[in-house]
Amino acid sequence: MAKLAFLGLGVMGFPMAGHLAAAGHEVTVYNRSSAKADAWVGKHGGKSAPTPRQAAEGAGIVLACVGNDDDLRSVCLGDDGAFAGMARGAIFVDHTTVSEAVTKELAGIAAEAGLGYVDAPVSGGQAGAENGQLSIMCGGDKAQFETVRPVIETYAKICRLMGPTGAGQLTKMANQIAIAGLVQGLAESLHFAQRAGLGIEEVVEVISQGAAGSWQMVNRHKTMAAGKFDFGFAVDWMRKDLGICLATANQNGASLPVTALVDQFYKDVQNMGGGRWDTSSLIARLDRNG
Repeated sequence: MAKLAFLGLGVMGFPMAGHLAAAGHEVTVYNRSSAKADAWVGKHGGKSAPTPRQAAEGAGIVLACVGNDDDLRSVCLGDDGAFAGMARGAIFVDHTTVSEAVTKELAGIAAEAGLGYVDAPVSGGQAGAENGQLSIMCGGDKAQFETVRPVIETYAKICRLMGPTGAGQLTKMANQIAIAGLVQGLAESLHFAQRAGLGIEEVVEVISQGAAGSWQMVNRHKTMAAGKFDFGFAVDWMRKDLGICLATANQNGASLPVTALVDQFYKDVQNMGGGRWDTSSLIARLDRNG
């Protein structure tokens, strides 16, 4: 069993850290809001610390799942950052979805301090985190990956090294690009079926068994048809991720016309007051416009 630190106890980090404690690891947690850290300790045991640095002291592996590039920098750097508390040879694992640029920046700083760094963004949403069924795509040194893999497999359905530093984040971008177009297609399909007077359950039962089937269709069609969007990944976070995808595409020459369009559709949802709705809320925009 390892001595670990986990930074960030949002809808993903809270259950992920819980799986580590349940597996018998010694876990110290940090969260910007201390009330969440106290709640986590009350539920799972372990300890909390008032700063990332104090949480990281003595930990062989420090894991983080925060909001964006700036949040990640804030928990890593500075006098109170995790890097300042980590001993040489310890490894930092970042589960946040961030840019390739900040990943390489922080990995370089870590290396200069004698620390390891693995970028390991996750897919599977809150349910995947709670059930320990996340897809985890990693970038970094192979030996460092092999060291941390048994720990992060605690909450993974699949965990794979995709390449050098940044490859995990690039793979997560491909994931978000695929989801954006898929959810828009599903929203249009359900919207069309409703307007055509078809029974949604009957339609989905049939088409989900063929080439149109997807996780989104099986798990979100009922709530989409009912106009309920309190499940899963928020629109505000999806727009953050798609912004990273589009900026990276501008650098590597990839053409993402559908992704750019769906990003603007999500902007419409934000303007409807749906920034905290989950990503399946694209159908609300169609219903409003229809």
